[in-house]
Amino acid sequence: MAGDIIGVLVMGAPRLLAGSDFCTGLTPGGRISWILWFVQAETALDLEAALRKLGYAAFRPGQREAIETLLARRRLLLVAPTGGGKSLTYQLPATLLPGTTLVVSPLVALMQDQVLALEARGVPATFLAATLDGAELRRRMARLGEGRYAIAYVAPERLVYPGFRGLLKDLGVPLVAIDEAHCISEWGHDFRPEYLGIGSLLADLPAAAVLACTATATPVVRDEILARLGLPPETPQIIHGFARPNLGLRVAEVRAERERAGCVDAVLAEAIGKPGADRGVAIVYAPTRKGAEAESARLKARGWRSGAYHAGMGGAARDTVQRAFLADQLEVVVATNAFGMGIDRADVRAVVHLAPPGSLEAYYQEVGRAGRDGAPALGLLLVAPGDMALRRRLLEGGADGQAPDPAVVEHKWTLFLELMRWVEGGSCRHDAILRYFGDEGETLHGCGRCDVCAALSDQGPQDPEEVSLVVRKALSGIARVHGRFGINAAAKLLKGALDPRLERTGLHTTTTFGVLREHDEEWILRLLRRCVTAGWVDFQGGDRPVVVLTLSGRAVMKSERPARLLLPRGLELRPTSAARRPAALPGVAGDVLDAAAERVFEALRAHRLRLARDQAVPPYVIASDRTLREIAQLRPTSLGALLMVHGIGSTKAERYGRGFLEVVQAASSAP
Repeated sequence: MAGDIIGVLVMGAPRLLAGSDFCTGLTPGGRISWILWFVQAETALDLEAALRKLGYAAFRPGQREAIETLLARRRLLLVAPTGGGKSLTYQLPATLLPGTTLVVSPLVALMQDQVLALEARGVPATFLAATLDGAELRRRMARLGEGRYAIAYVAPERLVYPGFRGLLKDLGVPLVAIDEAHCISEWGHDFRPEYLGIGSLLADLPAAAVLACTATATPVVRDEILARLGLPPETPQIIHGFARPNLGLRVAEVRAERERAGCVDAVLAEAIGKPGADRGVAIVYAPTRKGAEAESARLKARGWRSGAYHAGMGGAARDTVQRAFLADQLEVVVATNAFGMGIDRADVRAVVHLAPPGSLEAYYQEVGRAGRDGAPALGLLLVAPGDMALRRRLLEGGADGQAPDPAVVEHKWTLFLELMRWVEGGSCRHDAILRYFGDEGETLHGCGRCDVCAALSDQGPQDPEEVSLVVRKALSGIARVHGRFGINAAAKLLKGALDPRLERTGLHTTTTFGVLREHDEEWILRLLRRCVTAGWVDFQGGDRPVVVLTLSGRAVMKSERPARLLLPRGLELRPTSAARRPAALPGVAGDVLDAAAERVFEALRAHRLRLARDQAVPPYVIASDRTLREIAQLRPTSLGALLMVHGIGSTKAERYGRGFLEVVQAASSAP
């Protein structure tokens, strides 16, 4: 009987249902409820009218597609950067769907602001958070149970209360939107444990449509979001809006505090002029609380209206700084990464990082707070020679005296290397980020604003054979000190500089001693760091990390694999007529897969997701995106060849190798 009713209703359902699988997973009653709503709403489903009701004149690129996909398919993973208009994707459907749409968000200030804006437009809305007193919370809960609201924002902590979960079951929630969905990634840069309960909430509400929104968009993070929310692998994914051509991205290496301060002062002068000029505001991110306070005090002494912000401050003090920043009472905020989520100020003209954060995802989310009004803005990342070794030491040191999980250390180290690979340059910084996040459709083919585009316009093309020769010489130096000394000793060996360590071990008598003597030691160090980010050199050890040559590095050194690298500036090589532009750096951030490799990569992703679900582990544990991309490019046919891939050691080869090889063979032979 139910099947007959559904068949009849679908015959007259609106165009949004055509070819959709929106009924998948619903009970017959649930399917009937959704189809009845669509039939009744056919004439009323005017997205433009709903958009005008919310106070907007037109959709931003990608918004209408996302809303129509959500309504038709009932499942959507939406990836768009900070300020990309993700909130409209659930707010507009909430005004159309019957019942109360539930939005899970970790940002109380943002929830409060959005509720006020919705109420001003006549949309009944509320938020539930621990910041409310008991009486007000009970009043809102009662009104929620009566169905008084079209949309309700809740902090994820509330999902653990059985009473609240029971209320939602009785309420009949048509849509659950998970904002900042990347917070569910246990090894991600912004993990929040309370997000792990959202999957069971969705299981309790099978009739609800689900929208997951995030600004962190790598394929492996998307896979983990789907896995932890219990969404099917075929869930539609829309990725757009990462291109920010108005944002001039730069990286500068500094060696002393005075040099770092000079870079900050220069960017502030370029972006917002002088104190009191009222040309916008800036955010400076510091790696530590102490550093944030020190830099804020320095800027105050130079006349800037500056304030510090970090997690060590009390809640009231942090709120005061944030509100002063939004109210134009501060020109510069110097903060740790505790500052920024939910900040909605369009005229941030510069974002400066005093040190690299933990990942490219974290960096782009933070630097993306500049220039949201579309006007020119600057993003400057400062790096120092010791950043890599310091990051490795911090990761291996753990917290609270407990040794960290080695798998977690390697995963976070890989994320950091992706950022440092981007730091080293090699292609347009914007295009590298777009490829990293999987937003190929918006690549700019050179933004013309970043420092790499400027450098490439001034620097002629390089002969690949000459590049390969220099890289092989550098890797031979690493092979000589492998497992014994750090990167500085390797640089001295290649330079031919006398050093007690080299003399004590006889390395000063080898043919590698001085093989790059025509270059200064600083240039050699830059070259070696690029070899680290390329996956050819790695660090091991605790307080005094030593360098090791990886299997991939050994293959490059022996000319078994190409050395695709843009050498540091300062070395002129013979240009070739065929070379128009230096090749991108290897790895996720710089390589573009051809059609065949892309097909293998997607097949490997699906295989990884199945393994992760079967073993109840995050996809990161199986393999990183970089590993899968390298497998897709190399398409190995044996375990021996698979061992040459970055991230595949003997244990992973034994556990997953046969499966990877079978997927590669099947995907490669598919028509």
